[in-house]
Amino acid sequence: MKFLRYIFSLLFVLCSAVMSAQINTDQVLRVGQNALYFEDYMLSIQYFNQVIQAKPYLAQPYFYRAVAKLNLEDYAGAQEDATLAIDRNPFITDAYEVRGVARQNMGLTKDAIEDYDKALAQLPDNKGILFNKALAEEDIKEYDAAQECYSRLLKAHPRFDNGYIGRARLYLAQGDTVSALTDLNKAIELNKNAINAYVIRADISIKREKDYQRALEDMDEAIKLQPHYAGFFINRAFLRYNLDDYFGAMADYDYALSLDPMNSVAYFNRGLLLAEVHDNDRAIKDFTKVLQLNSDDYRALFNRAMLYQQTKNYKLALADITKVINKFPDFDGALFTRFQIYEKLGDRKNAEKDYDRAVALSKNFDKTVKRAREKAAQDSIESADKVSDESMPDELVTRRFSTLLTIENEHNVDEVYNNKSIRGKVQDHDMSIKLCPIFMLSYYATTNQLKETPYYIREVDDVNSTRLLRRMLQVTDVDAPITDGDIIQQHFNSIEYYNSYISTHTPRAIDYFARAMDFMTIRNYKNAIEDFTRAVDLTPDFVPAYFMRAVAKYRLAAIEREQEPAEAISKDEFTPANAKLQADLREIISDYDTVIKLSPQMAFAYYNKGVVLAEAGDFTSALSLFSTAVSLKPDFGEAYYNRGYIYMQLGQRQKGSDDLSKAGELGVIPSYNLMKRMNVRN
Repeated sequence: MKFLRYIFSLLFVLCSAVMSAQINTDQVLRVGQNALYFEDYMLSIQYFNQVIQAKPYLAQPYFYRAVAKLNLEDYAGAQEDATLAIDRNPFITDAYEVRGVARQNMGLTKDAIEDYDKALAQLPDNKGILFNKALAEEDIKEYDAAQECYSRLLKAHPRFDNGYIGRARLYLAQGDTVSALTDLNKAIELNKNAINAYVIRADISIKREKDYQRALEDMDEAIKLQPHYAGFFINRAFLRYNLDDYFGAMADYDYALSLDPMNSVAYFNRGLLLAEVHDNDRAIKDFTKVLQLNSDDYRALFNRAMLYQQTKNYKLALADITKVINKFPDFDGALFTRFQIYEKLGDRKNAEKDYDRAVALSKNFDKTVKRAREKAAQDSIESADKVSDESMPDELVTRRFSTLLTIENEHNVDEVYNNKSIRGKVQDHDMSIKLCPIFMLSYYATTNQLKETPYYIREVDDVNSTRLLRRMLQVTDVDAPITDGDIIQQHFNSIEYYNSYISTHTPRAIDYFARAMDFMTIRNYKNAIEDFTRAVDLTPDFVPAYFMRAVAKYRLAAIEREQEPAEAISKDEFTPANAKLQADLREIISDYDTVIKLSPQMAFAYYNKGVVLAEAGDFTSALSLFSTAVSLKPDFGEAYYNRGYIYMQLGQRQKGSDDLSKAGELGVIPSYNLMKRMNVRN
């Protein structure tokens, strides 16, 4: 840890040197490589940015930045940087490999294969490149070429267990189960910890042989090696259920939910199991939880309707089954269930209609065809949860209403650079996805390793240079809470001082501004607004006062809106609450417009106005304002992020992806998480 602290402190010294454009690029590049080695990808990108800024003709920083972006799943950014590295030095073999992996993940598989071939021309027996090329060829169903590539790989590296696993997957794609099992057995012989080999072998036992006991033994091994993956326990529960081990299956579902409390498949399966043993109340709770996680899960609705019917909650049963029928009007089983419910409710007219419709559907449907089609679907039923309800045949949907689900086993073999165990993948962290907040002035700004120095506004620097404030103003988007009682008391004392001073002296604009900043710190926004107003009345071109008055109005409006009943504010009708909201919005925008008029180069004013309008639903204006902000301040990562966020919300994925990639490059960590959640194939 002492060594790491030394590295980071050294880096910050180097960062300061960058400001004077006199950095030691070799040293900064080495520190960036250290951060990359320690899997701190976001931090490493900032180092490589510095080297690129100082010496844009170097190939290495682009290459290393491409590797970092690849690990963050910013595939478009990785491809671009790898290309820039190749343009500067076409003999960097690893750059072709990185670009190939990026392109493969983007679906540009043929381009990826070309890159792998270029790399193999220089390194013909490279294990990683051969492996990735074989995966790519398999992806585009060039099975003969993939077979040849695997043979070449395993001839050069006969003890490479992952190569045998990859070739086993290829054999399965071609329907050759015997050869696949041979390769899987070889992989396990070479490496007893080859999780994917056990998982694929279990799949073969289930789907090809219905040998649940053998599959269970392999899943047990996989769980020993990876005991914290909920999906493995869900799948083992499926096997135990088929082996009549109900207690074991229930225990696995319980444990899966302890690992992943938001796993709807585990709740659904446990609900089915509870229903089977007539624990109806707990089963209903599980199906209700599924519906809380996904209100359109029609399997859960159907099963809950059946349970409500059994427990004589006919009105609730009717509501659920009607939703199912509205979605699947030819589902004869659901119609027959509703017929029974209507009968219990005494509604004979509707009961007869549903009965006649259910009988007609049942007679007209060829039972033999139905059985044949269901049998054909049987092999894929465990992974059917991936298929959207809209695209499935009705009879398969019907079957899924009462079929245990499994999680698709994680046996896809990944490219060498895409290692699932890397802890520095910030895109996998659980983050709140929302707009970056507005910027403000504060005495207390927080920084991080990606951004050590606060942002700069000329007018704020002018105020600080007067030394008329008791503390230095800083630009920040984090309104850090003050938890130290002594510091809070200092601000109350400061307010008392200004009260006394203003009452006995001719007040200046800076005095009202200073007292307003104290009020902002202790969250007294009404008094802060009054003092900022007095400041601009005395000095009409006082830019920071207008800027902060808008912030204070924004925060006060947010508090008042939070206190309003939800039904009091409606976008579709005029209400007193809505009128107040619109008036607040106009006042906030007016202050930002004044700041822009007085200081047209202040990017933060455009940005803040964009945030306010975006939250009000005016995305078109917000996009324009964020674009202006980045044109004025090209390193404004938060503006890129917010613009990308809105593009995503509007369905413009490519534009959104480009902006989020740039924001991540500039140190806005949630960018990669949003890209992953949107499932963007860059």
